[in-house]
Amino acid sequence: MGKQVVFTGKTVEEAIEIGLQELSLTREDVEIEVLEEGKKRLLGKSSPAEVKITVKETLTDGQRAVRFLEGLFQVLNIEATPVLESEDEKILININSSENKSIIGRRGELIDAVQSLAGAVANTGRKEYKRVVVDYGNYREKREETLKHVAEKMAAKAVRLGKKLRLEPMNPYERRIIHAALMENPDVTTKSEGKEPARFVVIIPKNLRKFDDRRGGKGGRDNRDGRGGRDRDRKPYGERKPYPKRELPAEDTPQTSGTSLRGGSGSGFKKGGFSGFFGTYLGNSREESDGAETTEQNDEE
Repeated sequence: MGKQVVFTGKTVEEAIEIGLQELSLTREDVEIEVLEEGKKRLLGKSSPAEVKITVKETLTDGQRAVRFLEGLFQVLNIEATPVLESEDEKILININSSENKSIIGRRGELIDAVQSLAGAVANTGRKEYKRVVVDYGNYREKREETLKHVAEKMAAKAVRLGKKLRLEPMNPYERRIIHAALMENPDVTTKSEGKEPARFVVIIPKNLRKFDDRRGGKGGRDNRDGRGGRDRDRKPYGERKPYPKRELPAEDTPQTSGTSLRGGSGSGFKKGGFSGFFGTYLGNSREESDGAETTEQNDEE
């Protein structure tokens, strides 16, 4: 609560004006509570009006963020005290607590979330965004050194292998550390890909090798035609053997109403294989059957 002062006057409005002039404030800067309305009494006597003026507490952006974190830690049942260290170029809030895991979380996920919330509160109503950093036991400095070491190590590996390497998803602050660490590296470039919250950094070596096509030749699609298919001059299935020359069966060959696939005039059925003929027999099986039965009957007679 801010400063509280009681002022009197013949009327409520007069008491308020007296109070604002004495405090050199406007109505927007204070809260006013009327204690006595002021009444006229008999014989010309009257009681004065009384008002209580409370000066509104004016908080800086950093102080608002600290006040928010105090309430947040109470809700989370975490014994921690946020302390505003500075708010010049950036707002720096340091957390004093003995609960290490409860403040930092796995890979800094909790402290990063707390920092994001504090930044949203501190920048409420601001036209230009002001960076907010929430730290605990120099965690940010240690994490930055770790990320720089990882960046250099992965950059060397990317150059050695000649291929792109993708790092684990990171928040914007950590991705900026990776980009800054490799900005002066002459052998690699970096870029961010993916969507939040799974956005990540890709390290691209300048000696990037082309993809080797396992089906023959280097360069992958570079060796293929413009439609992405196989090479026009390449025969994927090898040389095709010519089909055997088809010959018509010899005359008077029985059971030949189609075309023979075998050479010569031989006929017959080969067990387990193809008979060598296709088509439809032109004779009438019913007539032949009837004729055979008649012949057999005549022979018996």
